[in-house]
Amino acid sequence: MNRSKDHPFAFAALLIGSSALAFGPWLVRLAGVGPVAAGFWRLALALPFLFAIALAVRQPVRWPGRGLALLLALAAFFFAADLAAWHVGIHMTKLANATLFGNTSSFAFAAWGLWLVRRWPSRTQGASLTLAAIGAALLMGSSAELSIRNIQGDLLALFAGLLYTGYLIAVLRARDALQSLPLLFITSALGAAMLLPLSLALGERIVPADWTFVLILALSSQVLGQGLLVYAIGALPPLVVGLTLLTQPAISALVGWLAYGETLSLLDWAGAMAIAAALVLVRLPERGLRTSPEQPS
Repeated sequence: MNRSKDHPFAFAALLIGSSALAFGPWLVRLAGVGPVAAGFWRLALALPFLFAIALAVRQPVRWPGRGLALLLALAAFFFAADLAAWHVGIHMTKLANATLFGNTSSFAFAAWGLWLVRRWPSRTQGASLTLAAIGAALLMGSSAELSIRNIQGDLLALFAGLLYTGYLIAVLRARDALQSLPLLFITSALGAAMLLPLSLALGERIVPADWTFVLILALSSQVLGQGLLVYAIGALPPLVVGLTLLTQPAISALVGWLAYGETLSLLDWAGAMAIAAALVLVRLPERGLRTSPEQPS
């Protein structure tokens, strides 16, 4: 069964959510607090908005049973660890690099989806994966000249991407039994509870002088970006989700160019076009990769 037919706007939601998430690194730099504290505020400030939206769309937040609660706690741990590592890395490398390395989860999650159905990708899917890999490689072209400081940031972002893969897998599992907004609210609350003590232990600045950017970060990255992602992940195959997340490095490269004058070469543009072509291919027929019982929306 192809659940995307029951959610015709799932791909559009995923694309919008991924685009909103691409502005996260820029907002983390502008937050005016420590990198881990920025992750805490991203989750904490989103909670009242997520709770209100959940009530409005009749997805009441209730504490789940033990098994599901443990799965959500695991998802929250992966997400909190991802934010901590990624936000630190954002301050140590280019915006495009931080987003690109942070999105190694795109390929890891897509590969996990293929393993889940125990089959090789079709020709169309293989072509889309190849184009996406070429696009990612082109976007990484400027990384060869990075300093040691930037390489350390890249490694942190790469580690964050692996952690984010764990989060995506846990969320996909949880979506079999839980609606999207309660799931996101609970994982956000648990993740915030994990990040605040870490930020305090690191001696970071916690309270911003200006709340504008941490609030925008919470609304754009957590409420809009993660909200649409968690919704779409219950309706689309992991391959589609993974490749769509690769729109983030291209958008972040553009933001870095406009906001900080970071170099955007012809190879960067070619990489972005290759990723766009991959998204077109992956949406052609033969795109279903996973069948399972119906999920709540």
